[in-house]
Amino acid sequence: MNSHTSSALLTTSLGDIPLTARGKVRDLYAMGEELLFIATDRISAFDHVLGSGIPEKGKILTQLSHFWFDFVADTVPNHLLASPSAELLAKIAPYESQIEGRSMLVRRAEMFPVECVVRGYISGSGWKDYLATGSVCGIELPKGLRESDKLPCPIFTPAAKINTGGHDENISYGVMVDTIGEHYAAELRRLTFAIYEKASAHAATEGLILADTKFEFGLVDGKIVLADEVLTPDSSRYWPAESYSPGGAQPSFDKQYVRDYLESIHWNKQAPAPSLPDEVISKTREKYLEAFRLITGRSGLEMVR
Repeated sequence: MNSHTSSALLTTSLGDIPLTARGKVRDLYAMGEELLFIATDRISAFDHVLGSGIPEKGKILTQLSHFWFDFVADTVPNHLLASPSAELLAKIAPYESQIEGRSMLVRRAEMFPVECVVRGYISGSGWKDYLATGSVCGIELPKGLRESDKLPCPIFTPAAKINTGGHDENISYGVMVDTIGEHYAAELRRLTFAIYEKASAHAATEGLILADTKFEFGLVDGKIVLADEVLTPDSSRYWPAESYSPGGAQPSFDKQYVRDYLESIHWNKQAPAPSLPDEVISKTREKYLEAFRLITGRSGLEMVR
């Protein structure tokens, strides 16, 4: 086993600091009025956390989120804590090896129970919906689209956040209005399009197509903020522009190698989830790093270590 594949951080423990949630990737700790998000190197596929991690994946995701939070700060504020207090910093200092480069101190937000999904291309669950109904989330699309085709204009396709371990459920904009109210629904849709437009333009300058992505928003002191992670390969579908060829699935900068491997071994997608061979771990890590380098223009290894 090479040095990279043996060094994944799969779980965290911060002594007396209370753990409030352990997600598929992130561990959340209560820091008084604030929260500490730690992105581990866990990786999930088909709604299961796998037995192997991807070394430095959590650092890559965190640094990408920091980049994008800053990039779109003039469009929407975010939940990052700009100036952590000396008391907070002292409290987490003993656990530096677990949090360095992979953590975010954030303000607690009252989260909206919807994910704000925007699609500029037809792929993934949107493609499946289109094949079945000719529409996505109640939005009728032109006939004859091919998988991965660019849409005439981006569409907003929200999803209900379901905390049962399964897929989030695509919903119509009308259901979103019923869930959070017309004012907030309209504003979240506006912000989603604005962020996507700005991020897509930047990605295009780096040879990337941002096919679709999802955002989560919350309220801090009554104001809407962008929260959680943002525009990472875990929450977004990035394609290399030079090889883009509609009519099928596209190469992407995410878990493609992992999904392909799991399909090749005919895993039944039930627990326990299998571990991954070194080659799949290494190739997946390289894809995450490549996305980081392209998006930020920085050397990934220098940034995330």
